[in-house]
Amino acid sequence: MPPLAHPLYPPKPRPGDRIAVISPSSGLPGLLPLPYELGLGRLEKDFGLIPVEYPTTRKMGSTPRERAADIHAAFADPAVRAVIASIGGDDQITVLPLLDRELIRADPKPFFGFSDNTNLLAYLWNTGIVGYHGASVMAALGRPGAMDPLTAESLRAALFTSGPYELRPARRFRDTDRDWADSATFAAEPETRPGDGWTWHGPERVVEGRSWGGNLEILSWLLMADREIQADQRAYDGCVLVLETSEELPAAEEVFRILRNMGERDLLRRFPALLMGRPKTWSFEKPHDPEEGARYARDQREAVLRALTTYAPETLAVFDVDLGHTDPQLVIPYGGLVRVDGPARRITVTY
Repeated sequence: MPPLAHPLYPPKPRPGDRIAVISPSSGLPGLLPLPYELGLGRLEKDFGLIPVEYPTTRKMGSTPRERAADIHAAFADPAVRAVIASIGGDDQITVLPLLDRELIRADPKPFFGFSDNTNLLAYLWNTGIVGYHGASVMAALGRPGAMDPLTAESLRAALFTSGPYELRPARRFRDTDRDWADSATFAAEPETRPGDGWTWHGPERVVEGRSWGGNLEILSWLLMADREIQADQRAYDGCVLVLETSEELPAAEEVFRILRNMGERDLLRRFPALLMGRPKTWSFEKPHDPEEGARYARDQREAVLRALTTYAPETLAVFDVDLGHTDPQLVIPYGGLVRVDGPARRITVTY
């Protein structure tokens, strides 16, 4: 269905309201309760919201129909004023055909999630509802030690306020992880290293438009399945593309191929600006040392620039924005307004 020309920002919750905590992808809270319980506690103590769980929130192996039922229950409950994902996963695409668009549109609510939750964010975009890319319970809220101040500030603004919010590059960031099953992981602050700020590429201009995108791997699946992608590419004209890659560390050549195929679809050039998230460069399967990680990030940037040079040479790109699979994690309104000011080197979102 075509998206609404003027998407709706759902009403914001207030401290004391109930927030649905759902697992549209994976019931990982049932296997790894430590970061999940920590995140729930911060929702209550730090943000003043009352978490409400559903049958599949902590259930591994739940069916797509069961997860769709939880999404419907969360949006249909008038006492629930916001919805947040516990974590991502890899099969939320199977839930989308089971969703009732009119039920969700009847009482729109802010939805927060990233990674595999790109599926639901794209669904909301096509429903005419602004969502929020970022801040799952286990990752951002369940961070060891304490929430990163930049993450907490961004999430608080996105949850409770409306209007412009200027993003800032992180002075320090974390790339490595520790075992979520080990209680010692949560007893101390994680190690961080200095950030180098954002890198700007392309024409010196100002772009303001609705955001669209999300996790690049999940977008590639949506494109392959032809699901929640507009048939008329003009629907994306003037939008700001927001992309990031996951902890699976896709190879630079794979990143290029996905973007190349978006270009061949005549999609990439529709976006006059791109915000590219700081890539995660370490995982338990690929524990890169700092030099290897820097090489991985450099190769990914070159792959993105190669695709832009071929298919969207006029696109203004900003690299290493703290969004997606990174810490700190800035919340980006998905379908909301984003202003990218090249001459001033500023990025402002509208929550």
